[in-house]
Parts: sequence; structure tokens; C-alpha cells
Amino acid sequence: MIENMLDHNREALIATARGLSESDARRRLVTSLTTPISLIKHAAAAERIWFQRFWAGLDATECDGYSERDEGTFAVADDELLDDVITEFERASARSREIASRFALDDTLDNPREGTVSMRWTLLAMIEEFARHAGHGDILREQIDQPSGLDRETP
Repeated sequence: MIENMLDHNREALIATARGLSESDARRRLVTSLTTPISLIKHAAAAERIWFQRFWAGLDATECDGYSERDEGTFAVADDELLDDVITEFERASARSREIASRFALDDTLDNPREGTVSMRWTLLAMIEEFARHAGHGDILREQIDQPSGLDRETP
């Protein structure tokens, strides 16, 4: 059930950006680095940080992409396409599923920032992370798709 909810939130996040033009995917509608494409990029990094680095114990050089805990997780290169970033997130998610399958939900590791955490805690934290960012993506998508939404009649 936990893994299904995590997958649901992964898909919900992707859905907020799928079908956007490359320029709309990069539109800065808030002062932060948050754009539809950067949310997906950040989510891929979160997968690597928690599953590849923390649970699998890999060095950053062994990960399949950026895996530092900083604002670089939102950085999207000019030559990266939305479909490529979605594929990157899906690939990181698949690797996370494989790594998570090696552990029981109650297995624990010590994290310098969070204390002792279980695999269950990690999965729930990822659900929360991706649900929150899907909400951000929904708002950005609404601003992109219906920029004059305040002019619409309310039922």
C-alpha cells in the first residue's frame, strides 16, 4: 500500500508537467527556482539522495545523476528536454524501487540530519515530498494553462 501510494504521487508529479511545451516547462512563475521541469528534476535527485546514497550507501560518483542536498537539485541544463527529465525521474524511481526491495519496512539506518530512520519512514517521507511538489506543479500548471483564471465566473 505504501509503495503504491508513492508510485501514485510520482505519477501525479509527472502529470503536472506532461504535455507542456519546453518553454512553458521552464517558465518561472515564482521567485524560487521552481518550474514544472525543475520539480521533476528535483524529485529525481531526491530519489537518488534517499535510496542510492542513503540506503544503498553509494558515493555521489556512483549515482545515476545529481545527488547532493542543495538547490542544485532544481538545476536543469538548457539542453535537457522535458521528456528526458521525466525519463530521468522514472529511471531514478525504478532504481529506488529495486533498492527499497532489499529492505524490510522496519529496517533502520542513522541519518545525520533526521536521526534513526526506517525504510517505512523514508517511503512516507517520499510520499509527502512528491505530494507537496505535485501541489506546487498543479498551481504552476494552472497559471500556465489559464493565466487569466481570476476573470472566470465562479459557479
